[in-house]
Amino acid sequence: MAPLTVSPADEKRVKAMGFLNNKGTDNFNGRIITVNGKITAAQQRCIAEAAEKFGSGEVEFTTRLTVEVPGIPYDKIEEFQEYIAREGLVTGGTGSKVRPVVACKGTTCQYGLLDSFALSREIHERFYVGYRSVLLPHKFKIAVGGCPNNCVKPDLNDLGIIGQLIPSFDEDSCNGCKKCAIEKVCSVGAAKVVDGILEIDKEVCNNCGRCVGKCTFDAIEDGTYGYKIYIGGRWGKKVAQGRPLSKIFTDKEEALSVIEKAILLFREQGKTGERFSQTIDRLGFENVEAQLLSDEILGRKEEILSANLHTAGGATC
Repeated sequence: MAPLTVSPADEKRVKAMGFLNNKGTDNFNGRIITVNGKITAAQQRCIAEAAEKFGSGEVEFTTRLTVEVPGIPYDKIEEFQEYIAREGLVTGGTGSKVRPVVACKGTTCQYGLLDSFALSREIHERFYVGYRSVLLPHKFKIAVGGCPNNCVKPDLNDLGIIGQLIPSFDEDSCNGCKKCAIEKVCSVGAAKVVDGILEIDKEVCNNCGRCVGKCTFDAIEDGTYGYKIYIGGRWGKKVAQGRPLSKIFTDKEEALSVIEKAILLFREQGKTGERFSQTIDRLGFENVEAQLLSDEILGRKEEILSANLHTAGGATC
């Protein structure tokens, strides 16, 4: 085996650029950001060509919907970056920062209630790209799910968004049918006919929207689209189940502002090395929720971003 020539300092430097060392070699995996798990045919061709030209000729997909090209020699890293930049591709996705956003298929799925690709791209531009230079206590993962089926497990991310369709129930139109179409279609048992009238248990209803338009007598003819936000999820060595904020957001900008407030809160009040779930446990969920539903932290945005925090790094895995 050839002796290793890349110094620990250089290895750390290129890791920050999205190049992870292949253990025991001077070669690296180049991590390409797909924005939201979607790339064009031209970008796919470019990645394949780059893999053959600079790497092992193979392409690997990560659980965060990024693409890695293994086997890139240290002295070819810059050439690799220049080559993929021809199709607007960049490397990255490492460090104690906002990580690449993951998303499900959204409205191309029969259950999709929001355009996950479009929303995740907007989140990517505002918080992955826009906050790329902002150091955090640890990694911060965001996932966007188009419906309560939770295919990308938003509630196991530091912050997750789940599409909602809140049914609008017109009680006056309900005939209390013995074979209620709404009760039949409700997969979580939230809708039941009681004493001749349909009742929807809002504590049980997950706002999947499957009941909308199903009543013969138009008792649930429409609904309100929204965003349910979970905070403090975590998957890995220590698992934490994210908890939903008490409010379902019906305005996209308001939902996006909650993401920004969560990142600012984590930067300001998180301890270096702890995940967001640990920050929430330490501060108290009710305290964190109150801050996220208020705009007070946004008023200190520049102060928080300019503070000399977390310079030692905190991402240990």
